[in-house]
Amino acid sequence: MVDINVVRALRDRIGEEIAVGDWFEVTQARIDQFAAATGDAQWIHVDPARAAAESPFKTTIAHGFLTLSLLSNMAYQVCPTIEGVRFPLNYGFNRLRFVAPVPVGSRVRAHFVLHQIERIDDVQRQIIYTVTVEIEGAAKPALVAEWLTRITL
Repeated sequence: MVDINVVRALRDRIGEEIAVGDWFEVTQARIDQFAAATGDAQWIHVDPARAAAESPFKTTIAHGFLTLSLLSNMAYQVCPTIEGVRFPLNYGFNRLRFVAPVPVGSRVRAHFVLHQIERIDDVQRQIIYTVTVEIEGAAKPALVAEWLTRITL
């Protein structure tokens, strides 16, 4: 059984930055693997020569969905877990924006701000994080999202 006081203690941190992930380099190999896995092989992602010649970014860029897919691993590394939770679930997003492209070779990291904890029923709670993926040295983030997770106590 989950100690409900842990959930209450987490509720006291609403509005606070809960965690910041480690830097993660977005390599061309990672972009190519994502393209192969998803079938999205648009040249702006996988053709460095063409991107250098024709893209406004002068290099390949990561797929927006690749950047998004990195969130799970980034969260596992740094977000608090609640001991005894029987079933954690990625429930989706209320809001998601790809704000700026991630050029190949960039390093990204995620910032997690606890936005809300909602009671769904006697055993389920929904935890909402505002997540910002920062691009090292860039003025704008790669993405901003409101990420919903559910836990069963």
